[in-house]
Amino acid sequence: MIVKGLSRQILVAMASVTVAAGLLVFFGTYLAFTILFYFSPWSEDSDNWLTGFDFITLTLLIFIALIVAAVAAIRLARRILEPLESLAMSARRIKDGDLSARAIPGDHSLGETALLVQDFNAMAQRLQDMAADMTLWNATIAHELRTPLTILKGRLQGMIDGVFEPDEKSLHALILQVDSLARLVEDLRTVTLADSGHLDLRLQPVRLKEEILRLAAVLDQELKQDGFELLLDLSDVVVRVDAMRIRQALLALVTNARRYAMRGIIEISLQAEDDVVILRVADEGPGLDADIASSAFEPFRRGTRSGAMEKGGNGLGLSVVRAIVEAHGGTVGYAPSDTGGAIFEILLGEAFS
Repeated sequence: MIVKGLSRQILVAMASVTVAAGLLVFFGTYLAFTILFYFSPWSEDSDNWLTGFDFITLTLLIFIALIVAAVAAIRLARRILEPLESLAMSARRIKDGDLSARAIPGDHSLGETALLVQDFNAMAQRLQDMAADMTLWNATIAHELRTPLTILKGRLQGMIDGVFEPDEKSLHALILQVDSLARLVEDLRTVTLADSGHLDLRLQPVRLKEEILRLAAVLDQELKQDGFELLLDLSDVVVRVDAMRIRQALLALVTNARRYAMRGIIEISLQAEDDVVILRVADEGPGLDADIASSAFEPFRRGTRSGAMEKGGNGLGLSVVRAIVEAHGGTVGYAPSDTGGAIFEILLGEAFS
């Protein structure tokens, strides 16, 4: 039984084409011979009109052609419709919330149909991955927010109940928790805006050496208190960037080294190679864990060694760096140093002369 819809349309179309082609060939041939006989008659008694046998022959030929066309149409419709029906069913399942649904191309599907099914399955897989990532994001954000909020609530409730005195030290501790929440919100905002292509950048020619020196002057004392020495190797280059965002990215890299690296030297270098500005931040180890080196710039990624040295990190620092750099059209990467430390390298646009 022929399925209604597209398969019937294919059958009708092929049958129509078959009939039209048969009639065209038959009458075209007859017309051609009629014209030929007119200019070069074979006999004076020749009958140029169609006979009943001619019509019977034409009918039989068209009937046979219709059978062949129907078989071909059914086979063609099956090759087209089976993967399309599977695709439509999978699309309805995805619409109903089942993101694991996948279409089946079939063993005899056409090449273009198989490619369509393949692209659909790739899209479905991407949707499933995005949904899983969103679930993980929500759970991780809730976890990151819960700790400072719990501390804030406990301290404030203790002050209300008279357990804690609202002295300067207690209030300063509460301010630190508020700052932690503010940093988390700002980092989330930066990553989200960058991923959606809406991160606001104020691009202008910037002498990066001066910006890095200003930032280093602010960080130097705090780094020394934590046992770090800041080493600068800066070339005088000018590049078109958003100075505030680049400082934010550089601060995130230095803060990452301050939290996780062994006490020692943190080196910031700035060079121009082949008209490309390269900004590097290197420390003395231990570097990134092998299990996260390839995905270190994804949000909320932490290695197994991070817990021992972590000081208030929220797992967004490197993803903020990636978001800012990619918004500038650059790239950021990680590589272990020869001494076992970590090297984070930012490649920005063409340097100005």
